[in-house]
Amino acid sequence: MEENIDGKKYSDLEIENVRYKTSLTKKYLNRKPYKEVNYKEITAFLPGTIVKIFVKKGKKIKKGEKLLILEAMKMKNNIVSSIAGVIEGIQVKQGEAVSKDQVLIKLK
Repeated sequence: MEENIDGKKYSDLEIENVRYKTSLTKKYLNRKPYKEVNYKEITAFLPGTIVKIFVKKGKKIKKGEKLLILEAMKMKNNIVSSIAGVIEGIQVKQGEAVSKDQVLIKLK
């Protein structure tokens, strides 16, 4: 609930069943909402180019297995799996330019 006092906006904030009146900054109000990490989607952490893909659809992979190489800022980055699973789909092709947070590979 927002309330104007002395020309400032105050909001109620509840922490451990205690209510506080607080003024929130514009930076806080415009922040990106928290997004839970989906370990079954491998995404690009930087914009770049896919140099080589080491896996195919349906292949079983182990945790730490190399999936592809992403070249970004003249550096080749090995993208590895953070979990064991099966490749459900490869969303990119070799030589394709990708943007930050673009899904590269989906796992089952």
